[in-house]
Formats: sequence, C-alpha cells, structure tokens
Amino acid sequence: MRGHNEKSIRLARRLRTDQTDAETVLWNRIRNRRIDGHKFVRQEPIIGYICDFVCREKRLIIEVDGGQHNESASDAIRDACLNDKGYKVLRFWNNDVLSNIDGVLQTIQTELAEAAPHPTLSP
Repeated sequence: MRGHNEKSIRLARRLRTDQTDAETVLWNRIRNRRIDGHKFVRQEPIIGYICDFVCREKRLIIEVDGGQHNESASDAIRDACLNDKGYKVLRFWNNDVLSNIDGVLQTIQTELAEAAPHPTLSP
C-alpha cells in the first residue's frame, strides 16, 4: 500500500470489507485486469481521499455513489483536487451499476482507451 497515513490505510481496509452491493458487482467485473488488461485497485487512499476504484496506470478513478452524493459540493471539491493531481474521475450511480453494468463497463473501457498513461509509469 502506498503512503504512510495509518488512519487512511485502516479506513480503506475496512471499506474493502464493507463494500456496497453496487461496488461488489463492479469490482467483480473490473478486477484481475478484466478490462483490456488494465489493473484496478479498490479503496485506494489518494491525497487524503479514499477512492473506490483506481487504475494507477491511466490515472483513472471510478466512484460508485448512492443518493447522498446528489449534487454534493464536497464531491465537486474532491474531484477538482484529484483532477489537479492528474486524475480523471468517473462517477456512476449505484442503480446504474446494478441495472446497466454493460453500459458502465463500456464507458470505463472507452475512457481507458482515450486516457494517456501516467508519465512516471510509461516505458
């Protein structure tokens, strides 16, 4: 695990075991390099935020949100901070993941194809 913030690490570990149904469905479809060989990790601490799913190579973050995130000002601030660090954030609603997983996966696949690789991870 990257970083040295023990509090974030403990929280991330707990969140991995307490995933929502939508997070579990998506994780089972993106884990083990199932989308064009891209590796994802889950509940990854990045600059003080714990992100649901991250493809480090492409600097892509995927968030799966419930209704409490509707028009959330704190999510907008969080996304702006992550964007400033070079990450792209995709947000999906729980019901989209549960009822249209193929559409969600297609959106992720398209974004991965268009995203430039992380400059320090390039060959």
